Amino acid sequence: MIPAIVLAAGASSRMGRPKALLPIGPAGKAGETFLSRITHTLQEAGVEEIIIVLGNDAAAVRAAMSGPDRSVRLIENTHPDQGQLSSLLVGLRAADRPGVRAVLVTLVDVPLVSADTVRTVLSTYKESKGALIVRPARNGQHGHPVIFDRVLFQELRQADPAIGARSVVHAHHADVVDVEVPDAGAFTDIDTPEAYARYIGNA
Repeated sequence: MIPAIVLAAGASSRMGRPKALLPIGPAGKAGETFLSRITHTLQEAGVEEIIIVLGNDAAAVRAAMSGPDRSVRLIENTHPDQGQLSSLLVGLRAADRPGVRAVLVTLVDVPLVSADTVRTVLSTYKESKGALIVRPARNGQHGHPVIFDRVLFQELRQADPAIGARSVVHAHHADVVDVEVPDAGAFTDIDTPEAYARYIGNA
C-alpha cells in the first residue's frame, strides 16, 4: 500500500484565495478545481487511498467536496503556520500503519500533473531495489509527486521545520531515483495570480 498525501493547508497568501478551490480552467470539466483534478488524477493512476491535508480553508474545502468517497480522507493541520513539513507530518500520521511501504506526496499547487507521471513514479519505486525516494525529473528540474519509503518516516518526523523534507532528500541523495518524464504539469507550480493566468487562463 502506498497512500497519497496531498498538501493543501497553505494560507494561499500569494494567490489571494484558496488554491484548492480554484477552477482548473475552460479545458477542464465543469466545476473542476485544483483539488478535484489532483484527486481524480491520483485515482486514475491507481492510488487506493488519498489523504488531503487542509488548513485555514478547511471548512470551505469540505463544503465544496462533492459526495462521500471512501478512498479520500480529509484531515486538518491545526497549525498550518508552522510550515509545509507540519502538514506532511499530519498526513504521515494518518497514513502510517502496518502494510504501508511508502507515501506519495504532492502539492495542491501542482494540479496539472498527469496520471501517466504518477503511474511512472509508482512503478519505478515498486521495481527499484533500495530506492528511498523517487521523483519526476526533466532537464535538471525535480517535480511532484515524490515517493518517500517508510525507512525515511522517522527522519521526516525529526527534520528541521525550517528546511522541511528537503533535508531528508539531501541526506539520501545517493538513494534518490529521478524518473525522466515529458510531463510539464509535474513541474508547474501555480501559486500566484500571474502563474494562474499563464497556465490556466481564467484568473
